Amino acid sequence: MPSITVNVDADLKARMENHPEINWSEVTRQAIQEKIEALEVMDELTGESELTESDVQDIAKKINESGRKRIDEESA
Repeated sequence: MPSITVNVDADLKARMENHPEINWSEVTRQAIQEKIEALEVMDELTGESELTESDVQDIAKKINESGRKRIDEESA
């Protein structure tokens, strides 16, 4: 099986060492697997899209603004 190297800062490494019962390689492998699967779903959904990156960013901005507005209204 191929290997990869993951760099973490000293604080995170120390915190990881506080949990020797955790197989951090497996945690990392699972996180990468989940991310790849999510990207593959996105590729399937957008594969034939004619939207540009700018279009996608504009839509994301509108969604985020709408979500913030809803949260503000609910907490008022």
